[in-house]
Amino acid sequence: MKILKSFVAIAIALLAFACGPEPAQEQPPAEQISKEQQVARGQYLVTISGCNDCHSPKKMTPHGPEPDPDRLLSGHPQNEPLAQVDTADLRNWALFSPGLTAAVGPWGVSYAANLTSDDTGIGLWSEEQFIKCIREGKYKGLDGSRPLLPPMPWPNFAQMTDDDLKAVFAYLKSTKPVRNIVPVPATLAELK
Repeated sequence: MKILKSFVAIAIALLAFACGPEPAQEQPPAEQISKEQQVARGQYLVTISGCNDCHSPKKMTPHGPEPDPDRLLSGHPQNEPLAQVDTADLRNWALFSPGLTAAVGPWGVSYAANLTSDDTGIGLWSEEQFIKCIREGKYKGLDGSRPLLPPMPWPNFAQMTDDDLKAVFAYLKSTKPVRNIVPVPATLAELK
């Protein structure tokens, strides 16, 4: 009987062990990539995400407007005025400037930011600020700042992995600095 009790106790212990939670699997360490590889990944992500569509001033070519290679990612040109807009039409429409760097709609007018490495762009930003900006839609990634305005699709970009956002930031910090102080947004009332 004593042997049977011992056998039953061992069987219960084995059953408890077999039915218990699986031991945590060790995760393999993340593959280390070089700074050059990170910047190249960031450039790829910026390209396929269409960042130049809004953040780069355009030059008119035989193929239509194309990003100006001398001003890539420098945002809406500081001295480029916008055409007059009938704000009554903006209840039902959103309009873009010819270079696609400014948009006007029910929220008012918004301008594409300077994303270059210049101090007038993201040159003074930290990686943490950039991630907060994209993840939370905060201007300059600062608590208490205004929200990012349309047409910036930050909720889509907020789905990127941390590694992807870090790669985008590394690429943007590697870009040619372009000095350009982008105008501040305006409300519809300010447009009248």
